[in-house]
Amino acid sequence: MTNPASNELRVIPLRPAAATAARTPGRQTAQGPHPAPVPEARPAREPLWRDLVGDVLRRERLAQERTLKDVADAARISMPYLSEVERGRKEASSEVLAAAAQALGLGLGDLLSLAQTELTRHTARTRRATTAPYNGLCLAA
Repeated sequence: MTNPASNELRVIPLRPAAATAARTPGRQTAQGPHPAPVPEARPAREPLWRDLVGDVLRRERLAQERTLKDVADAARISMPYLSEVERGRKEASSEVLAAAAQALGLGLGDLLSLAQTELTRHTARTRRATTAPYNGLCLAA
């Protein structure tokens, strides 16, 4: 005597249905298409120091309405390299950062202080977004 149940009922899947559905889009079952997997919320990524310094350099250059070529010439560094530093693509040495800052009328300490302020601002924003708001309740023992 044979069992009238289909083979599908005796199959034990090796992967969860959501993973199988992600690999085979449009696959239909008796209940309909598999639901798409829900992406997990990633924690906010902290900015890299080179991104912060580059942003400060670019913001200061644009505030002075100076061209990349002008600042690169004044700092005696190549224009493509300064562009990559501003975009956070290159990790510049302290000598290059000092030269770029001086070309913009800043000291190295000023440049690093402005970058630190940006880091503090970004960290405060990230903490506010990930923590529950304070509701003013205080308990004392």
